[in-house]
Amino acid sequence: MIFISILTLIVAKALPSFNNNLSSIYFTRISAIIFIYAGALSFNSLYIQSIGGGIGIYSGLFHVTQVSQVIEIFLLIIGSLILIAWPLIQKTTNYNNYSTDYSLIVLFSTLGSSLLISCSDLISMFLSIELQSFSVYVLSTLYRDSESSTSAGLKYFLLGGLSSCLILLGAGLIYAFTGLTNFESIYSLISVSEINYVIQGLSLGLILIIVGFLFKIAAAPLHNWSPDVYDDTPTIVTIWLTIMPKIAILILLLELQTQIGFIGGLSSLTISTNGYAEFLTSITSPTNEIVNLSLFSPLSVLGGENSIYLLKNLLLISSLFSLIIGTVVGLAQTRIKRLLAYSTISHIGFILLALAINTEQSIDSLLFYIIQYTITNLNIFLIIIAFSYIINKSVIKEISIKDIRFISELKGQFFLNPLLSLSLTICLFSMAGIPPLMGFFSKQFVLYSAVQSGYNFIAFVAILVSVVSASYYLKIVKVLHTETEEIVESSENLNSNSLDSDLIKSVSSVRISKTINGETLLTNFHSFLISTLTLSILLFILKPSLILNSTQLLSLSLFNF
Repeated sequence: MIFISILTLIVAKALPSFNNNLSSIYFTRISAIIFIYAGALSFNSLYIQSIGGGIGIYSGLFHVTQVSQVIEIFLLIIGSLILIAWPLIQKTTNYNNYSTDYSLIVLFSTLGSSLLISCSDLISMFLSIELQSFSVYVLSTLYRDSESSTSAGLKYFLLGGLSSCLILLGAGLIYAFTGLTNFESIYSLISVSEINYVIQGLSLGLILIIVGFLFKIAAAPLHNWSPDVYDDTPTIVTIWLTIMPKIAILILLLELQTQIGFIGGLSSLTISTNGYAEFLTSITSPTNEIVNLSLFSPLSVLGGENSIYLLKNLLLISSLFSLIIGTVVGLAQTRIKRLLAYSTISHIGFILLALAINTEQSIDSLLFYIIQYTITNLNIFLIIIAFSYIINKSVIKEISIKDIRFISELKGQFFLNPLLSLSLTICLFSMAGIPPLMGFFSKQFVLYSAVQSGYNFIAFVAILVSVVSASYYLKIVKVLHTETEEIVESSENLNSNSLDSDLIKSVSSVRISKTINGETLLTNFHSFLISTLTLSILLFILKPSLILNSTQLLSLSLFNF
């Protein structure tokens, strides 16, 4: 559906009669409708009974399951909401092209994401990740007249190309040592093979693939590109980069982690003192009882003497670095999008922690965390875009809207736009994990699953950094509720003239009705979307069963089918 729609829109853009007479806003609206219709088709496929165990398509290159279909529906809905956030601005040649290009590129990116979450082969995996990656590379350089946007796109392309090389190298090693590319065949080989050079090459290839994907989701210590790219790209592009590509990659990592567990299946990899690797599965005790050597205490994963769970260790170490770096470095940020970039890195740490634990409960918490992170992050960026429409209307030019770059630009907005400020405050408190908001429960579930599985140290670190990270969220809230000199002087002048209190309130209403040539940029649907997402975050505790039951069923399906 999406592929056919892409071809149709490309033809429409190529025809002068359509391209010149069709407003750019129609392209974004059509693309949003395409997403909604494709989501409805995916939802309809959930009624197929055999999809629970998975359906192989395209000669086994892709494997459609309940998890992949539900996440695809979620991706398509979020994509349609992001498209609707594109500003309604007067028609100009450059801006019309940017809006049209944005619609086409996000369709390509979503197609790559949809294929990635269903891939079942090394070939389809690499083609899907490259389709998604090249789309976001182009998307980050959408504003060609912006030097910062071009610089961000070039940096993203070069470092993203490096991560793609790691993924390709890992896939090549797996094929060279095993002669296999299908995921199911690789899982079977891991479960039956003894320790030899084949398993060693397979292990190295899997590690390189996981490292490449961690690079693409900006997990520490592979995160350095993320703050620079997010800060230099337009906010309407940043909102896509922080959400859509990450979800697809995390779901693929979930597939690999739940199927493999750790390299060697139900075995443990022991590094002996002479440097040789040995796989140990089980031994027989003096009482003739079978003892599984893979069941080491999880407390040893960050520094055991000889036993190292390679894949689990990789995820846990990256999780620990993400939690610490995303919190500590975020404290020093004054640019709002850089701060949110480090906030994203910290949240990736929680997600990777849940992924590494690899139990039904932790996978349930992981899926719920992805959903709440997406909803909250989407709402934050929608509010920032709305503030940029309102605050910077005087500097809006032909090709773009000036984005809010510094936290200080939001100073005093509570007194000028109280509803938007309250919505942003609620989202930031949810990100910080303050009860009873939605973000609190997502962190609680991850930490509870970590403690239940014995990961007490990293759970303690997660709690500590969650408390510390609240300080930089509160910094934004403080700026929002700090009066500016302009507001104080206006209020004093109005009070000195003994005017009615209604006239004093009119100071804020003037700012809210900013327009360009009589056309309001903040659309009714944009406002409605912010209100709906804010209420879902605020009132989640009143009706949590829909999301929680869905994530629990999905997590159980991964372990039972």
